[in-house]
Amino acid sequence: MLTRLSIRNIVLIEALDLDFAGGLGVLTGETGAGKSILLDALGLVLGDRADSGLVRAGQAKASVTASFEFARLPDALAEALDDADIEMEAGEPMIVRRQLKADGGSKAFINDQPVGVALLRTLGSALVELHGQHDDRGLVNARGHRALLDRFAGIDGKTLESAWSTWRRAEDRLAEARGEVDRIREDQDLLLAHLTELNAIEPQAGEEARLAEVRATMQKGERLAEDLEELRRMWEGSDAPLAALRSAARRLDRIAPEHDLLAEALASLDRAIIEAGEAEDRLNSAADTLIHDPEELERAETRLFELRALARKHRCEVDDLPEKMRVMRSQLDAIEGGEAQLDALEQAAREAGAAFRALAAKVHEARLSAARQLDEAVAAELAPLKLDSAQFRTSIEELPEERWGAHGMDGVEFLISTNPGAEFAPLAKIASGGELSRFILALKVALAEQGGAATMIFDEIDRGVGGAVASAIGERLARLADGGQVLVVTHSPQVAARGARHYMIAKTSEGTVTRTSVVLLDPAERQEEIARMLSGAEVTAEARAQADRLLEGV
Repeated sequence: MLTRLSIRNIVLIEALDLDFAGGLGVLTGETGAGKSILLDALGLVLGDRADSGLVRAGQAKASVTASFEFARLPDALAEALDDADIEMEAGEPMIVRRQLKADGGSKAFINDQPVGVALLRTLGSALVELHGQHDDRGLVNARGHRALLDRFAGIDGKTLESAWSTWRRAEDRLAEARGEVDRIREDQDLLLAHLTELNAIEPQAGEEARLAEVRATMQKGERLAEDLEELRRMWEGSDAPLAALRSAARRLDRIAPEHDLLAEALASLDRAIIEAGEAEDRLNSAADTLIHDPEELERAETRLFELRALARKHRCEVDDLPEKMRVMRSQLDAIEGGEAQLDALEQAAREAGAAFRALAAKVHEARLSAARQLDEAVAAELAPLKLDSAQFRTSIEELPEERWGAHGMDGVEFLISTNPGAEFAPLAKIASGGELSRFILALKVALAEQGGAATMIFDEIDRGVGGAVASAIGERLARLADGGQVLVVTHSPQVAARGARHYMIAKTSEGTVTRTSVVLLDPAERQEEIARMLSGAEVTAEARAQADRLLEGV
């Protein structure tokens, strides 16, 4: 709840520190005293648009600080603070501060940590419900009506939310699988053509290096073979060196016996012939080794060129072609196996959808039953609040499937008809001023504070009514504040008398300087203020006596 509000240099307020407590707090004062300034100041810390016109004349900046305390931090607040990386210890107050510059611009802080205004707006709806002449918060906002009805009905939305998530995941998996199969099917013919081409060649890992090595070896052998063939022709001809050596040996053999030195020369010549013969044999062996099949070289070159052409076609290395084939086969297998997978995923999605629909249908019936009870409870509150010609209806609309969600299949909105025979319409479009506030009060009482913010503020809920109606409003506000915190700006003595704490707003002038102040009244001051509200400018003894009766009556 709101425990303290500190205002500096906001319009007519120079400096103001207000302490608040639980229960019903009432704020009274003369018309024009500055009650709206208090609400505008509070609106700043709740994320309202920063208006530099709120800065007090002659001042460079203004600020508003609000302190909130909680027995237990509401889930919505805890989640928003966690998302903003703001830590709060158990029992620690939340201090929200907004600074406003006269030349434009503003800053916001939560527990002295800078934050964006968007976060203030998010937190504001959970911290304070402000119901007034231009109410656009809380119960008027149809986006929160379904959650309020569910809490009134005691509906636990976690099971439904889980069923929705399961269905969405199943549908997402199915859509992803369909997209993948459709994408592959579009390329099926091309995949088949590529795979047929690759299968015809059946590339092997490392094959390019082996073929290149064989090709290089065969090309080198071809050049050596030509050189050896030239040597063989030189060696084997009639004028070849070996033939000449043999002819010389035969002639020397005939004359060698005639001289010892010739015998030695013959022996040397024989050795030369032997060496030359061995050289010839080695040349022949080498030539035989280098003999190759030209067709084999052509086959190696052809395959190497084909492999490299395929690699260029598929924009990869030759050694990557086997992996390309594996991937293509896998994609084609996926097409064949895709139908079975899709059947299984479609079945899972159908079952998840059916489970969600069944749960959503039960929730729908529970909402219909709760709506009838809520309509009756609100109707019982309307007549005492001088809204006996009005009717209240909780509209539950079955939404088209594309608008379903974790909440189910229903759209929920609170509608009213202010006169017999008039069309039902949203609260904000028909009710106006105090009428709207009284509708909100009736609804809040009927809901027994289900889903309410930590603090509720009603601005001039008693406008245009008095007597028994004002008394009924005060009684309901007090009931609503029991165990919580309600602040009400009122002109009604009957409502003011119900307050557990009474604040008076006053405006004073000193020369050209005008100030607004707010004071917490003691019992005697409170009796005098209520008497003033009863009698007007001049407080009479009769008014004081009536004020006493009002205070004693509560």
